[in-house]
Amino acid sequence: MTETPLSTPTTATPPAPDLHDPALYINREQSWLEFNRRCLNQALDPELPLLERVRFLSIFSNNLDEFFMVRVSGIKEQVAQGVTDTPADGLTPAQQVAEIRAHALPMMHEQRRVFHNELVPKLAENGIDIIRHDQLSGEHQQALRQYFENEVFPVLTPLAVDP
Repeated sequence: MTETPLSTPTTATPPAPDLHDPALYINREQSWLEFNRRCLNQALDPELPLLERVRFLSIFSNNLDEFFMVRVSGIKEQVAQGVTDTPADGLTPAQQVAEIRAHALPMMHEQRRVFHNELVPKLAENGIDIIRHDQLSGEHQQALRQYFENEVFPVLTPLAVDP
């Protein structure tokens, strides 16, 4: 009887990925928006205490404001300057702005919906009313004006924007 040598199993080595393929990369701004969506999702969770939901909605709003002031404004500058170079994800600045809009608008609509239709009524049920300035008595309006002029206005920092 002849012995047959044991054969070594051959494993095929997968091909090396094409590191220039944009599908391998996540757009930085889209990634950031998805992070902020998780903050919004916390505000939507009816199992969380009411004020925690309000806090998450506040965090979402603050994050989104900063995102548009810093990151989106920078991308829009690139669009205005005609930049067409693409980062690894393959999106031009104009495409990035369009993608940001497509993702941010539904989140902003959901933010307003949950605030006005869910949180404001629940806050009112718990004795916390959110009212407009014109709903205040003249005395309260004057007190707010005085507070603004004495406490808030002096610490506002004017910003100059150079084109």
